[in-house]
Amino acid sequence: MFSFPLRIYWEDTDAGGVVYHASYLCFLERARTEWLRARGIEQHGISQREDLVMAVRSIQVEFEAPARLDDMLESRLWLIERGGASFSLAQELWRGETCLLRAEVRIACLRASSFRPRAMPPWLLAAIDATSPESVATVQGDAPR
Repeated sequence: MFSFPLRIYWEDTDAGGVVYHASYLCFLERARTEWLRARGIEQHGISQREDLVMAVRSIQVEFEAPARLDDMLESRLWLIERGGASFSLAQELWRGETCLLRAEVRIACLRASSFRPRAMPPWLLAAIDATSPESVATVQGDAPR
């Protein structure tokens, strides 16, 4: 499991200091980007060098409790399925011992030049499957809490 810290800023909230629902998608995206970066995958570079982009194909989100201004959250994610041209991640946002959100995200591998599906190259498959320690955050085992 990959873990990444997030803080809630004024820009993330509505007038009442509660996180606006669309802001959660940004938090999930940041954690996925850092998960990829921790595996040596820099998305801008592979777009130009490999004609490859990764795009959200689908996302299912369950909101369980609100986050508020100045909250410190932990974003957790782990690989749940991998095919030849896509993979799925489970993602959760936690405040202390309280789970605020659960999501399942399917990522598709596409050609940057045409946005048509393509198979993931072997180096990308290996990086996604990697269970080595991440440099940005902490690894807390293979299973979610």
